[in-house]
Amino acid sequence: MKISKYISLIVFTLFFLSCEEVVNVDLETSKPRLVIDASINWQKGTDGSFQKIILSTTTDFYGNLVPKVSDAIVSIKNSENASWTFSEGQNAGEYLCDDFTPIIGETYTLTIVYNGETFTATETMQSVIAINPDDIRQKNDAGFSGKDYEIEVYFKDPIAENFYMVKFMPEINKSPSFQVIGDMFTNGNQKSWRFSDEDLKLGTNIVITHYGISEAYYNYMNKIISIASSSAGGSPFQTPPATVRGNIVNSTDTANYALGYFSLSEVDVTNYVIQ
Repeated sequence: MKISKYISLIVFTLFFLSCEEVVNVDLETSKPRLVIDASINWQKGTDGSFQKIILSTTTDFYGNLVPKVSDAIVSIKNSENASWTFSEGQNAGEYLCDDFTPIIGETYTLTIVYNGETFTATETMQSVIAINPDDIRQKNDAGFSGKDYEIEVYFKDPIAENFYMVKFMPEINKSPSFQVIGDMFTNGNQKSWRFSDEDLKLGTNIVITHYGISEAYYNYMNKIISIASSSAGGSPFQTPPATVRGNIVNSTDTANYALGYFSLSEVDVTNYVIQ
């Protein structure tokens, strides 16, 4: 009887060990799409003249490298037809401009010509409220354990329709954390962001970047953040999310749409050290 139990246990163990074998599934590879990272950010205290746009393409599921796009024509013009050319730098796929003129409330149009097709997007530059370091509060008993650090960043929303995004980047070798918020129901009131991570330690520096964004970009990023959160902690059996389309249009062939977004934001950057 004991020998039979031992044999059953061994078979049971080997069954689950065999389940750990990595299986690569043959997936259908679709035609690569252009990916446009065109975030024009004007940091407070600078002239905003240096800007960068990154072009790449999608790749297959098992690909380790992100294909960069060279030989594209990239430019931005404003409502008065002032134009700025972005030239490819030393790094493939990076298009640079060192004389851009950012103006709050101004409308800009991005144009990219690649492989005989023209991609365009139009957006208005948004302002942002500065973060006062004195308006950052820290808790030492947050999280499920009651022992995690948490910071809350307060700011005063002006009387106008505003939308904001924040990026928390702690120096603990993790991906940045993004959040978005609007003032539809709290216009003109005090607002705040919260950030906590179980790996925060005494002395950890957190870079806080505050963005003013448009309502359309708010809606776009809200979907992106929701999908990212679901992928990180959602059910493995949930329905795969649909592709999130940005504001970039292929005027040559609408079916061959690009991924990404053209945004223009005034940004404020501050640091906070866990103490």
